[in-house]
Amino acid sequence: MIHLRALTDEDVALIQHWPPYPQGFEELDYALREQGWLAEYGNHPDMHCNIASEDGEPIGFAILAKTADKEARFRVALRGDKIGRGYGEAVTRAILDKGFYTLNLERIRLIVRKTNPRAQRLYQKVGFVKRGECIKEIRGKPVEFVEMTIERMHYRRAMEN
Repeated sequence: MIHLRALTDEDVALIQHWPPYPQGFEELDYALREQGWLAEYGNHPDMHCNIASEDGEPIGFAILAKTADKEARFRVALRGDKIGRGYGEAVTRAILDKGFYTLNLERIRLIVRKTNPRAQRLYQKVGFVKRGECIKEIRGKPVEFVEMTIERMHYRRAMEN
């Protein structure tokens, strides 16, 4: 079972030293590093950043950064040696539960690289719907993304099935 708790400064230092992502996922590794997602969202007001662990072992982290009343942007990153073991879905479901049932959000948005169909399938499996595409600059290079959204009522329905 996945357990979420608030991220600490000690966790941030630990995350920055996690093993690198395996072959095929190298382009995502920046999210864990010094100028990655934790730095990007660190000063964001109303940010909820959680370390995810299983049996006391940190396996990843998830971010919900409010973008409007009842709405947040979602990010999830796993430790490199935990990719491909089903943890992405477990952590995603845990943070969606927190967002919808604890934080009382109505909508959660994310972007996922177009070159990451595996993650896109995972997000669709838990109820996210593709809403569009965009290009963002990542480390000085343009990257194509798919924009996805999930509404609380759709998440409830997806959980019932």
